[in-house]
Formats: sequence, structure tokens, C-alpha cells
Amino acid sequence: MDGLFIVPVSERGGGALALRTGRVGRERVGIAFSGEDRLRAAYGDGQRWTRLGERALRALLAPLGVTRIQVDPVFVGPEVPVVSAPRRAALAGRR
Repeated sequence: MDGLFIVPVSERGGGALALRTGRVGRERVGIAFSGEDRLRAAYGDGQRWTRLGERALRALLAPLGVTRIQVDPVFVGPEVPVVSAPRRAALAGRR
């Protein structure tokens, strides 16, 4: 299937567009949406996007080593740092 996706992008110098990627656990993933409404729900109204077919999206992600595409993520947020159990205990003791 080569469905069309709404793909979030960011603008780089000279007007070039770069695909936005995310992480599921430690794995870097491509991000795509099945509609503009879903992109806006996750990123807000100001997010730039482009429309790409699945094959084109995979071809652009391949040089980055990304093989998985996360479609319609409900929440897109900043990366959450992984904190080890001893560090969590030390932080909890500060309260």
C-alpha cells in the first residue's frame, strides 16, 4: 500500500524542510498522520507539514536508519529522560 500521509516537518536554513521523527522507547521512528485534524491534535495548529506517500516517506527515513513509521500518535511531546532506580530514589529523598 502506498497511502498518502500528513508528515510533520521543520524548516531548516534556506527553506529546506526536514522530517520530524520521534522515539518509541529507544527506537527512533518516523511520524505520520492519516489526516490534518490528527496532526493538529498532537502538535497544535502551528505545525508545518507535507503530504507524502508511504514509499517516499520510507525512502527519506532510510538514510537516517529509521524503519518504523508511527501513524497517528495521540501524544507528541519532548523526550523524557530515563532515570535509573538509584537516581529516582535519591530524587525522591529530596522532597
